[in-house]
Amino acid sequence: MLDIYNILPFDNPDGGVWKQGFDITYNEHEWDDEPLQVFVVPHSHNDPGWLKTFDEYYRDQTQHILNNMVVKLQEDVRRKFIWSEISFFSKWWSTIDSQKKDAVKRLCELGQFEITTGGWVMTDEANTHIYAMIDQLFEGHQWLERNLGIKPRSGWAIDPFGHTPTMAYLLKQTGISNMLIQRVHYSVKKYLAKQRNLEFFWRQNWDQNGNTDILCQMMPFYSYDVPHTCGPDPKICCQFDFKRLPGGRISCPWRIPPVEIHDDNVQERAKLILDQYRKKSKLYRTKVVLIPLGDDFRYDQWSEWDQQFQNYQKLFDYMNSHPELHVKAQFGTLSDYFDALHKAADSGNSPSPFPVLSGDFFTYADRDDHYWSGYFTSRPFYKRMDRVLESHLRAAEILYSLALVGVQKSNKMAMFPSSENYKLLKEARRNLGLFQHHDAITGTAKEWVVVDYGTRLFHSIMNLKKVIGDSAHFLMLKDKENYKHVPSTPFLQMDDSQASQDSLPQRTTIDLSLIPRFLVLYNPTDQDRISVVTVQINSHKVRVLTASGQPVEAQISAVWDKPTTVSKEVFQVSFVAQISALGLGLYQLVKAPDIKTVPADYTVYLNGREEISIDSPFKINVLKSHTGDITFENSNLKAWFSGTKGFLEKINTKEDKREHQINIQFWWYGTTSNRDKSGAYLFLPNGEAKPYVPSEPPILRITRGPLFSEMVCIYQHFTHSVRLNNVYGIDGLSLEISNIVDIRGEINQEIAMRLITDVKSNNQFYTDLNDFQMQPRQTLSKLPLQANFYPLTTTAYIQDNDVRVTLHSAQSLGVASLKSGQLEVIMDRRLVQDDNRGLGQGLKDNKITANLFRVLLERRIGVDMQDEGNKAVNYPSLLSHKINSNLNHPVIPMVMNPNVDGIPPLLNLYSPLMSSMPCDMHILNLRTIEGKDEGSPSDEAALIIHRMGFDCRFLNKNTGLFCSTTRGKIPVHNLFRVLKIQHLIPSTLTLMHTAQDHNNTRDIELNPMEISTFRIQLS
Repeated sequence: MLDIYNILPFDNPDGGVWKQGFDITYNEHEWDDEPLQVFVVPHSHNDPGWLKTFDEYYRDQTQHILNNMVVKLQEDVRRKFIWSEISFFSKWWSTIDSQKKDAVKRLCELGQFEITTGGWVMTDEANTHIYAMIDQLFEGHQWLERNLGIKPRSGWAIDPFGHTPTMAYLLKQTGISNMLIQRVHYSVKKYLAKQRNLEFFWRQNWDQNGNTDILCQMMPFYSYDVPHTCGPDPKICCQFDFKRLPGGRISCPWRIPPVEIHDDNVQERAKLILDQYRKKSKLYRTKVVLIPLGDDFRYDQWSEWDQQFQNYQKLFDYMNSHPELHVKAQFGTLSDYFDALHKAADSGNSPSPFPVLSGDFFTYADRDDHYWSGYFTSRPFYKRMDRVLESHLRAAEILYSLALVGVQKSNKMAMFPSSENYKLLKEARRNLGLFQHHDAITGTAKEWVVVDYGTRLFHSIMNLKKVIGDSAHFLMLKDKENYKHVPSTPFLQMDDSQASQDSLPQRTTIDLSLIPRFLVLYNPTDQDRISVVTVQINSHKVRVLTASGQPVEAQISAVWDKPTTVSKEVFQVSFVAQISALGLGLYQLVKAPDIKTVPADYTVYLNGREEISIDSPFKINVLKSHTGDITFENSNLKAWFSGTKGFLEKINTKEDKREHQINIQFWWYGTTSNRDKSGAYLFLPNGEAKPYVPSEPPILRITRGPLFSEMVCIYQHFTHSVRLNNVYGIDGLSLEISNIVDIRGEINQEIAMRLITDVKSNNQFYTDLNDFQMQPRQTLSKLPLQANFYPLTTTAYIQDNDVRVTLHSAQSLGVASLKSGQLEVIMDRRLVQDDNRGLGQGLKDNKITANLFRVLLERRIGVDMQDEGNKAVNYPSLLSHKINSNLNHPVIPMVMNPNVDGIPPLLNLYSPLMSSMPCDMHILNLRTIEGKDEGSPSDEAALIIHRMGFDCRFLNKNTGLFCSTTRGKIPVHNLFRVLKIQHLIPSTLTLMHTAQDHNNTRDIELNPMEISTFRIQLS
């Protein structure tokens, strides 16, 4: 795709009736030897939330569509219909009787009704993380297998705003062999249409031999509605959308209405639409053409089923009974079309007619300079919440699966809340799945719909804390005979809580006494880990001890109620915890008679504000202002900050004694004064960004202590903090950045954080797609500024021959590198107007939003930038992968409930794995499969493993990695410490198909970048 971007002029000439295309001509004898096969595919695009909530849409429209479908398809065996969203379908299924269910199964068997993709939703492809993309496919596919016994064969994605090759990879891994996409930049569509390359094998950029190829059709025109799907002329196609017959609610904007088909006009009407079919087919390489027939929430009324199906059948009957037209037209499902396509393409001995294409389809523009790069950031509060739910769900899935095996072994099933917690897991999977919808995580729904999504996310985070606590409780008991579950007094309590769906989480305070308070820490990563863990306590006189009573290095910090006031009631204690991979560790907090733990020192620069006197146990130095630099250092890095602004200026890496400029700045983007302005979808700035100029200088607060030092700068619109941890290992090798952003008072402003470095990146940068793969990007001057923004899920970097600077993110945002050596992210956007894409609202419901990042600087060795610039593939380092994993899967602290009746003996640690996973192998999930009874677990789980690609051309002697690489092999008997593997069966991604030779596997073996699923039974 980068090659295509370099060729394209990105001009926008008027193409005639097909505005963004060109005039299509044909010779009518082209089909004399081989007739044109036309498949008209009726569909209804159902958004699980957009202008209404999921439940409102279901009540008002979706249930009627599906009820009508059952009746109307049975009236004529030639009728067909496709459906995608299992979230809606499963809700409907749970309300219908067995007679109706049998009818649906019969329609599936007859090939009249097809489920396409089969995911919980039609997922967004820009902001979504690979974990959630897989999970919503899993939820849909497992539901289909349980209830309908069917396995989807084709993918259908007509509405996501741009497309990722990650989706192509995942569909292929589930066993799906064809897919269709629609929203792609109009210039790219036109270019591919000219070459007749709109059907291609989509191949992953690391793939040398075509194992990842999946046949993909790109729709050629502006939209998936009827006017833009029968052919190039919407004025004509609209006349064949029979829902728009005069007297109905909607009409044709081109002012020529449809007419009913009858014997007197059928010849003229059939020839008119056949001309469109033929023209559309000229953009493809075979004589088979796909004609979708549908739109948003269509077919919700009986009348529309009759209007569309009866009128089209008359047209088909006419065409098919006139051999001189050389056409065979019929209703079809998506797979009917692809089956005919493969048959046409494979006839004869010539090689496949379809080209191979690699890369992605971002950033999308549907017309003019209207680039859809706004939604990469819109409503970042919920994009962050999505990631919190995701890490909680993965943690809960794994702990629950491990606890369940232990509970079965020790005959405690009657006590353990296995079904109750499985239902909470299932609900969380579905709430996370629902939020992956392309109007949910994108931030492009109505305000009250956003509240509905947020409430679901919020409830599931709360519920998963219970599942994690219940599972950890069982696993940490020394003697499982002591296990008892008392719902009113949970054994473990979480260390943070959230008051409502739109507020930031707050730490809960642990009350100390001379009797030790036990802390259980869960490490959700698959690597042994040394991390700084912070909890909130009610006294600064504290000792932190290991389970066996050894003192642990710790630091006491103040809790600041306001920028310059220190709380006297609560304090934070941070300590260095060591926890094994996927394991639980035990620590004690004891109130000490004297101060045993080192308190942090503080310096506060007031910059012109009133003097303050702070009465506290901390040494706090209050100064008026500072002009020189402020520095922090640990054994790996030294960082310089501006004494006036508080922003990072440069970093010295001690390993090679080199200084690197990394200057953090904040900038504002406005919106254009033209008629079309930025909104939830579109980013239409009024030129380049303007520097953030504060109305008053910041308050700077500097913390120094044995475990970390931190710079906090408090500005009107954000509080920006940079922390340097002073620990061995991964957490001491990068800078932690947190921004608490509040732009609720702004009008048409977007706030960006920019890193300005001395890296000679030459307008090239790299962004991740769904935290699965890196995609090279080029900042092109021929494109408008907003077109050079791309989605960031977790990772973006710039590099030259010597250095790579990586920005890791704990939430999806829009990212760009507008000048050499720069990297910037948009952190929030507040826009007062709609951008004319159907939402009918601006973005005015901003929250106080937390954004978290890590910045990593790595020294490269043995690299040639010239050579690298031409390659389509690039990888993070192993260190970068691990920093990303620690950022997105923080340690989860739990505190023993003081009201528990008698504390039973606990294990000092629980380590389920023999050792850390190999450095490049990541356990994406260990997901318990549903049992025979709905809502209860089976004794099997899905083990999903990803082998990550990585770049090893870095100078890294002391990366603090506790793992090695094993060339993609894991001997199965070496995986778990105590648990035995009863069976391990290789399977497709979502367990739809079992591998051919499904004997028990002795070794897990993966190629770089591969994701594999195994059906596993542990005991």
